[in-house]
Amino acid sequence: MGKRLFGTDGVRGLANGVLTAELALDLSVSAAHVLAERGTFAGHRPFAVVGSDTRISGQFLSAAVVAGLASAGVDVVLLGDVPTPGVAFLTGHLGADLGVMLSASHNAMPDNGIKFLARGGVKLDDSVEAAIEAQMREPWQRPTGGQVGRVTQANGATQAYVDHLVATVDRPLNGLRVVLDCANGAASTVGPEALRAAGAEVIAISASPDGLNINDGCGSTHLGSLRTAVVEHQADAGFALDGDADRCLAVDAHGEIVDGDQILAILALAMRERGELTHNTVVATVMSNLGFVLAMRQAGIEVRQAQVGDRYVLEEMKSGGYNLGGEQSGHVILSDHATTGDGLLTALQILNRMAATQRPLAELAAVMRRLPQVLVNVPDVDKTRTADATLLEAVADAESELGETGRVLLRPSGTEALVRVMVEAATAEQADAVASRLAAVVRDRLALH
Repeated sequence: MGKRLFGTDGVRGLANGVLTAELALDLSVSAAHVLAERGTFAGHRPFAVVGSDTRISGQFLSAAVVAGLASAGVDVVLLGDVPTPGVAFLTGHLGADLGVMLSASHNAMPDNGIKFLARGGVKLDDSVEAAIEAQMREPWQRPTGGQVGRVTQANGATQAYVDHLVATVDRPLNGLRVVLDCANGAASTVGPEALRAAGAEVIAISASPDGLNINDGCGSTHLGSLRTAVVEHQADAGFALDGDADRCLAVDAHGEIVDGDQILAILALAMRERGELTHNTVVATVMSNLGFVLAMRQAGIEVRQAQVGDRYVLEEMKSGGYNLGGEQSGHVILSDHATTGDGLLTALQILNRMAATQRPLAELAAVMRRLPQVLVNVPDVDKTRTADATLLEAVADAESELGETGRVLLRPSGTEALVRVMVEAATAEQADAVASRLAAVVRDRLALH
């Protein structure tokens, strides 16, 4: 079939371009067959839940997914517009055999994606995804009569998700004024509902989706309007979600950004204080700011670093039995409460910490100092040759110069002939100088001829 369809976060692409109704239907039929063959449906009538974000393309794509599943004999419950972590929770809560989410997360509106979740709301194993892809469009015996799937609307399911979120907070959030940027996405209704139910005063912005405006100048990738709104409304904090609400970035009362590393640091210290941080360890990625690692080291908390991508963070968490992990981008996984990153859960836990300590977000975030970080993309190079001896010597020299307050990371792109040079240092000037010098060596040694 050529290039693999499944990426690190399901199947994603231009809706009605790469991701067509036909592809959505074929994937869903194949998913039903693969799960049936592996015994997932043994002894009972199969049952799936399907949700989507607010993209207009989600309407025809979800219809295709439902058609595929029902034609393969799977009963389907429609969840409507709901965050990805909401679909994950409800897959487990409702006892579904399969969860399906239609979303392209923080991507622009024209894109969309299909993510399949196994029983319990966990990501499908790579082997299952490979089998789904391999068996697409194979001949099959179609059920008829009463054996075809039934399609129903969910009843009160999203309220169960809101109740679950609120139950994770151990004190009322009364007195906290919060601005919530919903990115005109999947959390536009449940997001404000959850924070208000927990006691916070909520000013919701970018919470009027029209099918076209998701992530458009708002949400976690565009923090300008949130920063302005927090200051204007004299709020205690602001939180920005992305289109499917599986990530969250914050803004303090002064309008200053609190990124995923700082959020992770706040939550790690809170959980350690309560005796809840498993193995006294937090999982981050190789791109996490060195300031985070140094702050955790000073606090006596171990940091495990995974590849970039929430799936790799989750894999590392599972392998070591850890219950907190996340990325600089705002994906935070609190596995005691969720199987995936959940932006609303993250926001509630930060607010819970503010209420418990009676300290402002800026003070909590000050536990770590972000070191200046410079990222230089070097295109048109042979990314397979980063073990070049001269390049490795240049990296070693740079690391020696930076000492304990800096580091170097070379990351080959997964999709382009490109190498990313990341440098952190005590000062922005030093980071710029070292990154420029290393980028020049990469160009010289790895240039495509």
